[in-house]
Amino acid sequence: MSRTVTLGALASIVGFLAFVEFTSGVLQGYYTPMLTDIARHLGIHDADVNWFEGTQLMLSALVVPAFAKLGDMVGHKRMLLISTALTAAAALALPFTESFWVFLVAWTLMGFYVVWLPLEIALIWSRARRREGRSIITARAAGLLVAALETGAITGALIGGALIDVLPLTIVLLIPALLVVVCFFVILFGVKESPESTGGVLDTVGLVLISIALICFTGGLSLLRLDGGLVNVWSWAVVVLGLLLIVPFVLWELRHDDPLIDVRMFRSPALGPVFLTAGLFGVSVLGAQAPLSTFARTDPTVYGYGLGTSGFATSLIIGIYLIGMIAGALLFPVVARLATPRNALIGASVLVGIGFMLFLPFHDTYAQVITNMVIVGLGSGALVAALPAAAASAAPATQTGVATGLTNSVKTVGGAIASCVFGIALLGGVAGTAAGAEGTAGSLAGYFTVWAVCGATALAAAVLLLFVPKQAFTDRAVEAASPAP
Repeated sequence: MSRTVTLGALASIVGFLAFVEFTSGVLQGYYTPMLTDIARHLGIHDADVNWFEGTQLMLSALVVPAFAKLGDMVGHKRMLLISTALTAAAALALPFTESFWVFLVAWTLMGFYVVWLPLEIALIWSRARRREGRSIITARAAGLLVAALETGAITGALIGGALIDVLPLTIVLLIPALLVVVCFFVILFGVKESPESTGGVLDTVGLVLISIALICFTGGLSLLRLDGGLVNVWSWAVVVLGLLLIVPFVLWELRHDDPLIDVRMFRSPALGPVFLTAGLFGVSVLGAQAPLSTFARTDPTVYGYGLGTSGFATSLIIGIYLIGMIAGALLFPVVARLATPRNALIGASVLVGIGFMLFLPFHDTYAQVITNMVIVGLGSGALVAALPAAAASAAPATQTGVATGLTNSVKTVGGAIASCVFGIALLGGVAGTAAGAEGTAGSLAGYFTVWAVCGATALAAAVLLLFVPKQAFTDRAVEAASPAP
């Protein structure tokens, strides 16, 4: 296939979806430099910022399976529109409240944007299915979408970090909400619907079962973070109940003719490790965002550690990290073509692991933190682009949206677990001020825990991917798995 044909195919498939991911990136990067300011505005502890991530991740885990399946059934564009409208409504509520609980509810509902990328990858795969080189087209399109996402995140982080230093918080919070409204109309008028939909009836019983299980599991994790939660038997009981409720869900799905989630995909030698890798990757890419911001903002003259950066200086760290992610996303298809997608995924996971492990000895200076985050960013960008594309290429034709959604759902669950663990770690041994009074910064030991866990899970993912078939996620593997005409 010529480069011209490939670029033409990419342009026709990606189109306005790049703007959708740019908006998603703005949402993901814009608020991070101001998390400490939001905490002060709401009168909460830095460790409580993890509640924002935890509850949003819980909602994400609930909505992605339903929206992914509905995308396959009734059209991916239609579900993109619905999720964007819900995200816009929630984002518009944030600037107009000073109540922690109202803010938390709105922030949680804003999490509907997490379904955008899985739905887009599924839409791209459905439109590329009959093209020559469909796997590489999907991988390159995914890389471009992630590049747009991270460009939005850089833009959001830089603008958010600059504005929070000069404007009232209410005005600052209103800007991304208006962008989401614009995004809705871009999807409405610019994005084409997927050419095929499976139809059918939504497996509501399966949806209820998995929703209850996820609510119990993630809710139990939240209870563990409360004062005394770790020694509360009921908190642990709710977590265990959530895990046990997976059993009736699996049994129901195995008997259903058109299941919400084809759980047999987890037994696939290609898909199973991808889903588990997504969960392990979620620990770092989702769970470590707030700790990075609060560590950078912590004043070393008061607490003895941290960088003491301003909002804008913090946004520069995030921006450079996201540039690394853009490079990783765009380089992945090139490396995958030269070294197979499986080996490229392994290399990306190793980079994330090395980057976080470097934080353990090197975290005292601005340059050290930036160096570590560039390494993490290269690996993370490749994984963000590669995991849903790999799932789409290895999934059954009727489960494309579900498979790409599952990478996000499992990643979200991993992030929710990490958010709980990291919140507890940062709250334990809270740092005091120089005068001995109780402070609001997390403990240094807690940050060591964050970095060690993120590094270890990424390296575990690399080992896990060694068990994936060598030719997985290539056109050869797709053709072998396709039924004969």
